[in-house]
Order: sequence, then C-alpha cells, then structure tokens
Amino acid sequence: MDINSVMKVRFLIMIFGLSMLLLGSCSSARKIRQQNVQQVIDTAKSFQGTPYRYGGSSRTGMDCSALVYLSFRSVGVTLPRVSADQSRIGKRVSKRKLKKGDVVFFATGRRRRRVTHAGIITEKRPGRTYFIHASTSLGVTEDHIQSKYWSKRWVRARRIF
Repeated sequence: MDINSVMKVRFLIMIFGLSMLLLGSCSSARKIRQQNVQQVIDTAKSFQGTPYRYGGSSRTGMDCSALVYLSFRSVGVTLPRVSADQSRIGKRVSKRKLKKGDVVFFATGRRRRRVTHAGIITEKRPGRTYFIHASTSLGVTEDHIQSKYWSKRWVRARRIF
C-alpha cells in the first residue's frame, strides 16, 4: 500500500470516528436535557401545597420566582431570583412551541406587559398545557395556560436548556 492510500484510509477512519462522536453526543445531550427537565419538574412538584409568601423561598412559604429559582437550582442552573429578571434568561419560545421545563411569564399587575409572575411547564396535552406556579390564593399549584385568566395575562416563555 502506498503512502497516499494509507493517508486516505486514516482520513476516512478519522471522519467516521468524528461523525460517530458527534451523533452520539446529540443523543446524550438530549437524554441529559430530558433528565434535567424531569428533575426540575419533580422538584417543583415537591413544593405543591406550599403556601404563598411574597419573598419567601422555603417550604413554609414561597413566591413564584422562588419556585422557579429553586427548581432549576436542583440541576445546577442558577437563575436570577426575580421573575422579571428570569424572563430575560434563555431562548425565547412561542406559545405554540412550548415544551416541558420551559418557563412561562405573565403580567398580573396593572401594567399589561410587565412580568410579575412565573411558572414552569409540567405537561403538554392536546389543547391543554399545564404549568406549576405559586398562586397568591392557592400556594404552589398546577394550572393550564389556556384558562381565561392566564391567557389574558401571557407575556412570554423561555427555554433555559
């Protein structure tokens, strides 16, 4: 075998190995994302029933941004503590393309576009997308974004990972 043939074989082996590495890492990254998303959701759900407390960040009482903050912290992702600041992190996502683990933001105050509330998408069914959040009246609970109340207050969504 001449030197050119050896070089071609080595090059092909290198390309094959590199492509296998890249393809393998895509599925690994997808699995890691799914595991992280599920951990975030499981952590958020572990707070269900926790009463609402403005500025609170423990099981004795918490607000919506603390729920998001603590849930993502469980997978090593540090977000800002305030929902308006959280709404600037990650990739913007349309309402139609929401996935489990996406963070949704609402304007519940007087100003229609000012983010004052946050939650995490927990489930997507045909016609219903559920999110977990800390409600001032119910504490940490799940609701669906298509409800009349939440759909009128929708501002944006972000995908953290």
